[in-house]
Amino acid sequence: MKILLFGRNGQVGWELQRSLAPLGEVVALGSQGAEGLCGDFADAQGVARTVRQVRPDAIVNAAAYTAVDRAESEPDLAERVNAVAPGAIAEAAREIGAWLVHYSTDYVFDGSGTRPWRESDPTGPLSVYGRTKLEGEKRIAEAHGKHLVLRTSWVYGSRGGNFAKTMLRLARERDRLTVVDDQFGAPTGADLLADVTAHALRRLADGGGRPGTFHVAAAGETTWHAYARFVVGKAQQAGETFKAGPEQVEAVASSAFRTAAARPHNSRLDTSSFRTTFGLVLPPWQQGVARMLEEIL
Repeated sequence: MKILLFGRNGQVGWELQRSLAPLGEVVALGSQGAEGLCGDFADAQGVARTVRQVRPDAIVNAAAYTAVDRAESEPDLAERVNAVAPGAIAEAAREIGAWLVHYSTDYVFDGSGTRPWRESDPTGPLSVYGRTKLEGEKRIAEAHGKHLVLRTSWVYGSRGGNFAKTMLRLARERDRLTVVDDQFGAPTGADLLADVTAHALRRLADGGGRPGTFHVAAAGETTWHAYARFVVGKAQQAGETFKAGPEQVEAVASSAFRTAAARPHNSRLDTSSFRTTFGLVLPPWQQGVARMLEEIL
């Protein structure tokens, strides 16, 4: 199997280079591209042309505009990267008969209620980021049947910046932390996303599974506040010292922090369809976060 990977330098893309390697040849591109191939998603025709040049059996798109607040002031760029380019790639994938795997987000929903979102639930994004990601989903679905759109939430990786690293840094610098406790979701590791992507892609290539949109996130749920306390507590148990321990991580409402883009309060995702369709287990969020902490401490 020949696989074209976009977004190789992001958290998920970095892990995908590892997880996809056993499936066959992987042509991995960052935004700078390589050897005459375009990886810049601001250039929709360029990345579509790359698909036609490489002619892979499968395309995995881990590239996206993810600056949620900045997207409010850069809607045109967010639209090009999150919607126009994925749509163009889907059209090129249809022409050559390749599978397309694309990542989306819980931000396509309005964040209301307390029940985990199902794939069939009505969408209602609150932000430019959410609207452009939803538009990308629609363009892919309209252009090409052989697609897998994986909606996920609260993604982190040991490479690069993440929420856990920020909390550890602040806990060393400050006597107390304030973290929102009215947003619910499941921290999901980039390594987990990469691994289940490889498994699902192999299943599809072998004639199993089915195309469509699926929710993929680690099992369980938490709040950003409880997540922060878990991270600081685990690090403390590992011998790290802090000015602010778990007890000094205080809960506040989202309204205490003014942001350009609204965040959904309910980011819970029902993953039963994905687990059943592809025969996979999604481990508890604590397991992945604990492993990540062991890597970075």
